[in-house]
Amino acid sequence: MERPKISREIFVQLRDFIYEKSGMFFQENKTYLLEDRLSRRLEARNLSNYEEYLYFLRYDLKKDDELKELFNAVTTNETSFFRDINQLDAFRFGIIPKIMEKKANSGQKSVRIWSAGCSTGEEPYTLAMMAMEEGLTLKGWGVEITASDISEQVLTSARRAAYGEYAVRNTNEAIIKKYFLNSSSGYVVKPEVKQMVRLTNLNLLDVVQMRGVRGMDVIFCRNVLIYFDDNAKRKVIGHFYDSLVDGGFLVVGFSESLFNLTRAFKPVGINKCVTYQKI
Repeated sequence: MERPKISREIFVQLRDFIYEKSGMFFQENKTYLLEDRLSRRLEARNLSNYEEYLYFLRYDLKKDDELKELFNAVTTNETSFFRDINQLDAFRFGIIPKIMEKKANSGQKSVRIWSAGCSTGEEPYTLAMMAMEEGLTLKGWGVEITASDISEQVLTSARRAAYGEYAVRNTNEAIIKKYFLNSSSGYVVKPEVKQMVRLTNLNLLDVVQMRGVRGMDVIFCRNVLIYFDDNAKRKVIGHFYDSLVDGGFLVVGFSESLFNLTRAFKPVGINKCVTYQKI
């Protein structure tokens, strides 16, 4: 059977619906992408075209369940352990010492980290491993990592914490031996790493949900803002500002920038990387 096509009119309505619910914005040259990713949802719901699918999303009794499936379908989940090592080294050797120095003076011995848009879990588990490598837990510091994503499907994978060769391609053997178990499921993250990470379903544009995330020392949101238009980016960055402690750090992807989006953060160069600090 030939796959249904999205008319321009329905594409615009679908695009606007997705934008309203998630902040993700699809240009018109991405019509093929929506067709490819949503065709399976039509099959799953036994619908014959995208007009019926849009109606289902708006009015069906199961619309909330389908919205979750929609998010699962349209999000991109390309990631790996120890991705963009220069940024991670900036975190380990630059940001963590700054936080420890600041908090030691106040008697607070805890570091709170948020991996926003954590996908299948490689980033938050990497951050946990780096905190352990830096000796934070041995020095009596508490480390709490919140990892969030809009897709429940990727969070299920993150909770399983079992990965193939491709996911650990940037990870050296010593780290693999120290923090992973070898099993028939692949490379499984050890329990002492997993217990440092709290996984949660969260929409970065949901004002109510975002109010529940406060007191963060560092936020990693890498390669997520590229899916938002400038208006949505400003809203998300505003939420991050509220979530961070004074002087907290925001790390975005190498191809991303806060330039012309906000004056609430100052760029800080660490380890040849640009990070952003809350003013």
